[in-house]
Amino acid sequence: MSIKRIGVLTSGGDAPGMNACVRAVVRTAMYHNVECYGIRRGYNGLITGDVIKLDEKSVAHTINRGGTILYTARSKEFMTEEGQRKAVSTCKFLGLDGIIAIGGDGTFRGARALSKHGVNVVCIPATIDNDICCTNYSIGFDTAANTAIECIDKLRDTMQSHERCSVVEVMGRNAGYLAMYVGLAVGATAVLVPEESIDFERDVIEKIRRARFNGFTHYMIVVAEGAGSAADIAAKIKEAIDLDPRVTVLGHIQRGGSPTGRDRVNATKMGYLAVELLLEGRTNRIVCTNEGSFTDVEIDTGLSMERSIQNMEVNVLTAMTGN
Repeated sequence: MSIKRIGVLTSGGDAPGMNACVRAVVRTAMYHNVECYGIRRGYNGLITGDVIKLDEKSVAHTINRGGTILYTARSKEFMTEEGQRKAVSTCKFLGLDGIIAIGGDGTFRGARALSKHGVNVVCIPATIDNDICCTNYSIGFDTAANTAIECIDKLRDTMQSHERCSVVEVMGRNAGYLAMYVGLAVGATAVLVPEESIDFERDVIEKIRRARFNGFTHYMIVVAEGAGSAADIAAKIKEAIDLDPRVTVLGHIQRGGSPTGRDRVNATKMGYLAVELLLEGRTNRIVCTNEGSFTDVEIDTGLSMERSIQNMEVNVLTAMTGN
């Protein structure tokens, strides 16, 4: 299979490191004398033909930028058969020999739909939630975690000064990987994630009591958004032990900011590998990491995998929170 011209898009939620990944795709393509085009606004841009040519100059000084220079969107039209056929028609009209799609599982399902219409696709995981089951790591997770950690460290200063309880809600959609990581990093009093069943008395109230018995007068509760509302958790704490917690929802601040070195390097490696896979004729793949090594899996296989919080993380958290 001869690859002369490829397209790259970012879809779904933005993640720090997406620009570094796009940059790597463009530079690797140019190294192999392959033209590269940026598809703006995800699959919607593929339907409408919102495409720009990318070269070394257009991706210069983007490795340190958060967000995505290609913009991103969720396209309801692309979820339909008609929308998918329009996207395929754009690929044929522009002569795109392959598409590299950067995003989460929704992005991967979109790429799979394209592949069923004969489009060569390679996917790259980029989501702060780190909930892609076929990979140990996704672009954006490290930056989002460090952003949340920095915010909570600052919040702890004022909570300690006023001897208060703080309930902090972090993103993660239906997964608790980000909350678990952040909770361990900040030494939280308790961490609530959707993967683990919650006994409120045991997992929150008793841990606050134990901390008080040990001489602490401020408490930090980290809640994954998929485990419940921080406001609801705070209300239950107040009802149970008459504390008046302060609620902080970090929200989309976790998505922004300059990517960390880890996100920049991983994004660069994944972008490079995605182009290499296309050139080798290995398509309908997801680039992934496995115990530090970069590899790839077939899209159907990757989407069918299941993943849960590691037992070690649960055991460490249990030991660190003293219950």
